[in-house]
Amino acid sequence: MSLIVTGSIGIDSIETPIGNALQVLGGSAIYFAAAASYFAPVRLVAAVGEDFPEEFLKTFRGFKVDLTGLEQRKGSKTFRWHGRYHNNMNDRDTLSVELNVLAEKLPGVPDAYRDSRFVFLANTHPAGQLELLEQFPRRALVVADTMDLWIENEKKTLLELLSKIDGLVLNDSEAHLLTGKTNIVRAAEAIIALGPKFVVIKKGEHGAFLMHRDGMVALPAYTAKDVVDPTGAGDSFAGGMMGHLSTTGDMSLAGVRAAMAYGTIVASYNIEAFSLDRLKTLTRKEIDQRFARYCDMLRIEG
Repeated sequence: MSLIVTGSIGIDSIETPIGNALQVLGGSAIYFAAAASYFAPVRLVAAVGEDFPEEFLKTFRGFKVDLTGLEQRKGSKTFRWHGRYHNNMNDRDTLSVELNVLAEKLPGVPDAYRDSRFVFLANTHPAGQLELLEQFPRRALVVADTMDLWIENEKKTLLELLSKIDGLVLNDSEAHLLTGKTNIVRAAEAIIALGPKFVVIKKGEHGAFLMHRDGMVALPAYTAKDVVDPTGAGDSFAGGMMGHLSTTGDMSLAGVRAAMAYGTIVASYNIEAFSLDRLKTLTRKEIDQRFARYCDMLRIEG
């Protein structure tokens, strides 16, 4: 069941119509690891600077996350991001970004992690993702995330990565950019033709679309009454999805669909508070209860 994630850890400042949260714990690996830990123990490979607060480390220890692969570098600064969400809570502006340690060499993978079978390559340079991929010789499932920056500037390397992984997670605008296809189904088909067995295209408040070699599925988002902070929604979705997959090993169309549903539920909790504040109090019982309601919501009687 060994699930490992590589990605960013940062210090975020977030502004929303609901309120602000300054200098809080963030980063793709943070949200993913916290979400996945409700399904299985998670191994983390990431780097932070010497300015990374000790209280943030204490937050991590509240989840089932192995921090052996977390490197705190002397002389380096932690990745920082400052963003402001629009009134619709979907669109946002990046006010400032400081790559800091993310612009440096990727952290090494501890020897004890090399037997990991379920691997999630969170968003980073595709060359780094390729380098990390080769360090897991016993991998059974590899899923990667990407973004518009790499699609535009590192497409050749990204295409090489796609030929070696099982699944890709990205949003709808990134799928269109990668393939040149404006229709989401055609874009997904084009991505499958590049190598992955499946692709999950996130559509924000409109849910997610799965194209699998054995078929396709569209799942809505869980209807939320309280949206406080959308930051990390996509990463917590991926964490819930991969956490479930690591417990079942079922990569069939039905297996990935169920995993996506669990990811949808965890993400619906994540957006209820800033940073990890809601995930810190979340229980597996709450996840399962909302999952049951979600399944009832989707059931159609003919």
